[in-house]
Amino acid sequence: MKREESMAIHPIPQWFEGSEYTHEVAACITKYGPISRITLAHILGLSQGAVSRITSDLIHNGVIVETEPGETMSATLPKDFTAASNTERRGRPQTGLKLNCRSKTFVGIKLNGTMAHAVVVDAGNNIVTGCHEAPITDSAPDMVTQTLTRLISDCSSEAITTGLPRPYAVGIAVGGHIEHDTTITFAPFLHWDHDVNLSEMVKQATGLPTGVYNDIDSMLVNECWFGSGVGLRSFATLTIGSGVGYSLAMHGKLIDCADKSYGLVGHIPLDPDGPYCDSGHRGCSQCLTDDSIADQYSRLIGKPVTFDDFERDMRNHVPQATKLVNRTCFRLGTLIAIISNIAMPEKIMIAGESAFIAQRGIDTLRNGINAHRHSQAAPVEFEILDHDWSLWARAAASRVIVSHIG
Repeated sequence: MKREESMAIHPIPQWFEGSEYTHEVAACITKYGPISRITLAHILGLSQGAVSRITSDLIHNGVIVETEPGETMSATLPKDFTAASNTERRGRPQTGLKLNCRSKTFVGIKLNGTMAHAVVVDAGNNIVTGCHEAPITDSAPDMVTQTLTRLISDCSSEAITTGLPRPYAVGIAVGGHIEHDTTITFAPFLHWDHDVNLSEMVKQATGLPTGVYNDIDSMLVNECWFGSGVGLRSFATLTIGSGVGYSLAMHGKLIDCADKSYGLVGHIPLDPDGPYCDSGHRGCSQCLTDDSIADQYSRLIGKPVTFDDFERDMRNHVPQATKLVNRTCFRLGTLIAIISNIAMPEKIMIAGESAFIAQRGIDTLRNGINAHRHSQAAPVEFEILDHDWSLWARAAASRVIVSHIG
């Protein structure tokens, strides 16, 4: 699809008009700034004259700014990128370029079945307000829209009070299947199994352009543009909590698949001696979910308990809880090895409400990985993200920024 056609149907307007190269330059500065014009030209394969003309236009439009004297360049560049020798010139220091972060703000919202969490970010996706929360007491689409509208108003008021611009647009991240960044066709945690154009509903209520996105994809995009995935050729996100989720990016772009948000990693075999899931599979990746862990722990201690009970006992080093942590981490390591062996990402980020389990059994998790990797294969690089709903809201906002920059 051509850029003009793609942007015509997208809910988030573009920040500026320009050629494909203009948008590539802006995206590169967003990821790697502050960055010199010479390094920018080498990364993108453009002449220094072309980069100079493009960046002049972007400065004129208020998209980017030059660095202040003495401000250092970013240490983050594409992996294995080697700048040409003339990037380090003697004499006058080079002036860097960076995104004009304070020029715009955006609201990001993480919506789940019981709560909505919202933050305001600047154009560099830095959180600039507190995290606002509201319960979802009625999951009917119009009632959810009312809740989101109040959150957006509260966030906007805080941003304006601190002297920041009024938010330009809204990004909403949901666990479910979304089409065209506007319409939710399936959201099990909200009990939505029909088309809901949440983008248009929120836009009508607030007057702000609104994009709606899958939450796991949003976390992945956030990391590829603003986090630990910047500059990597391939990067994956694996989440555990109420469900099991997975997303993969190549060269900073999501691997697109129409069915990916239906939880395709939810039933991968991990342990032939593991518990049965509701679909009758034994030891599939559903054993990593909160409900399954609560059921497994109930069987271990001989009485019905909740996941919160398991978490409490885990932190108190109750032997049965520790045993289940180790089982779960070995199974999680198995899933990480499967992903690493097949998709071959350079790094995997483990996230979600229950990612803390991985931190409690890190050695067993590594054992699970190693048991399913060739002995001569490189160690799997992974990162465990501390769970924070504001980071998921920030991830929703990242999708808007990426679309706005184009």
